[in-house]
Amino acid sequence: MNVKNYRDLIVWQKAMDLAVEVHPIALSFPKVEMFALTSQLNRCSTSVPSNISEGHGRRTTGEYLHFLGIARGSLNELETQITLALRYDYIPEVAHDQVLEHSGEVGRMINGLMDSLERKLNA
Repeated sequence: MNVKNYRDLIVWQKAMDLAVEVHPIALSFPKVEMFALTSQLNRCSTSVPSNISEGHGRRTTGEYLHFLGIARGSLNELETQITLALRYDYIPEVAHDQVLEHSGEVGRMINGLMDSLERKLNA
């Protein structure tokens, strides 16, 4: 498949799906969390596809890799935030596990894209 823009990337599409999945979960938290965990979870979940797309738009492969690394870090942050939500009893274990499963899939895809770009860079 020829990638014409970031929207063609399956990893970006899956990261968008993950952000959409997380949003209503975050909104279900107690109101006291609105400016804390709710906000943080929404920010890190939207950061993943945002950094994939931003990196794709950069001029060099090195810059692209940098933004993919940021996306991967935001994904780790999302996993931490969703685990905190479970520990605070804001979400059921099944919701937690589903988000972690989808996050893991996106993470593996980001790693694969990074590996591919690093091979291209070192070729």
